[in-house]
Amino acid sequence: MSRSARLLDLIQLLRRHRRPVTGEALATTLDISLRTLYRDIATLQAQGARIDGAPGLGYVLRDGFVLPPLMFSVDEVEALVLGSRWVASRDDARLAAAARDALAKISAVLPPALRRDMDDTALLVGPSDPPAVDRGVMALMRQAIRQEHKLRIGYRDLKGKDSERTVWPFALGFFDRVQVLVAWCELREEIRSFRTDRVSAPVLIEERYPQRKAALLKAWRDREGIAATDGN
Repeated sequence: MSRSARLLDLIQLLRRHRRPVTGEALATTLDISLRTLYRDIATLQAQGARIDGAPGLGYVLRDGFVLPPLMFSVDEVEALVLGSRWVASRDDARLAAAARDALAKISAVLPPALRRDMDDTALLVGPSDPPAVDRGVMALMRQAIRQEHKLRIGYRDLKGKDSERTVWPFALGFFDRVQVLVAWCELREEIRSFRTDRVSAPVLIEERYPQRKAALLKAWRDREGIAATDGN
């Protein structure tokens, strides 16, 4: 591996971690010596990378450092295409359009060889048949999550019983056959999951809920034993 490629890999590795990661862990992942790691970190810092930390304490990359356009590997291109195609196949017009636009932007900056790999990838998304959900309902749920606002919903449970809930939405789960809103429910006083096809008449309340979305998401992950996506 060339040194320039190794430096890019180091930046990408640091970007995955929101908290300091030890030099030993970085060196092991990159399959290099600690001495080489320290030299590479010094090189990146000299180029303007805001890498805080020191040997024995760990390192973290602060926001604000922009590298020249990174070259994607074939595996990364295929992962992006597959994920975007999956999103584009969902019954959510705004997200589907965003996925297609993102692919078009990525394709525009790829060199010809990788662009052909992107166009010719054989990784396909299979058909799915989730229950139809009003697109406006999904958009309103995403808005409530982004703004950390309460949401008033009508909900019909599996037994057909209707109720009105005020919830603090913090996550949406997309599965092949169902989509699920995860939220703190004021009625039940606990985190609950709501099938979006059973939600009716949602109303966005112009009031932020008292906890941060990240804290609710962490509490739910801890309860369910779900690992965070950033490796920490």
